[in-house]
Amino acid sequence: MPGTRLELRSDCARCVGLCCVALPFARSADFAFAKPAGVPCRHLASDFRCGIHATLRQRGMAGCTAYECFGAGQHVTQETFAGRSWREDPELAREMFSVFPVVRHLHELLTYLTEAIAIPEAAAVHVDLARARDEIAADADGDPARLAEVDVAARRRQVGPLLERASALVRADRPGPSHRDADLVGARLGGADLRGADLRGASLLGAELSGADLRRADLLGADLRGADLSGADLSGALFVTPPQVASAQGDAATRLPRDLLPPAHW
Repeated sequence: MPGTRLELRSDCARCVGLCCVALPFARSADFAFAKPAGVPCRHLASDFRCGIHATLRQRGMAGCTAYECFGAGQHVTQETFAGRSWREDPELAREMFSVFPVVRHLHELLTYLTEAIAIPEAAAVHVDLARARDEIAADADGDPARLAEVDVAARRRQVGPLLERASALVRADRPGPSHRDADLVGARLGGADLRGADLRGASLLGAELSGADLRRADLLGADLRGADLSGADLSGALFVTPPQVASAQGDAATRLPRDLLPPAHW
């Protein structure tokens, strides 16, 4: 793959606190205070670590615990800017902060593509998935000028149908109910058989999913904030990301896809 190690999980030790500076947040249930883009969070320490990392949720910063840059932070720091930082070289700040969200979006797409390529049932679309992955990886490896020209929306439109084809192949032997883009806020789905369900883009905010069977369900873009996943089976569920899991509630009986670990607050 051209020029990239495809590190698709955050490694804060190799980043310069980009998510804590580049991104804005508003005071809300997820954030105890507001911060504009480009301003360091008040809890960002001199070593680029979070000064309250162990108590983020208790301090009203639950939104931070549900954020994942998909490896964009260390990529922008170590690859795009060769280990330099906005703090040591302030002239880089605007450029670093502008390309970070772009790389984050590209790495999210790379995460989905890499997952789909690893699924044997999706073999018929593997070549197209790999081609798209190489093209997007090349975008992410570009210099700041190239990254500034990347059309993220166009890349999403390119990747979406490929992931949909992969999903259909995986769920072909047992297609479940379709709830694509459905409003399922607070829905009582405890113990429901949702195997192979299409839940893409569904709003499951605060939904009751305890004990639900979500094996092979497609959860790409589903909003799981506050959803109760206690005892639910998501093993083999498609396109589940760390932010989705971290924003939900679960317990020791929740079964997650193989590559995902339960959040510390479960």
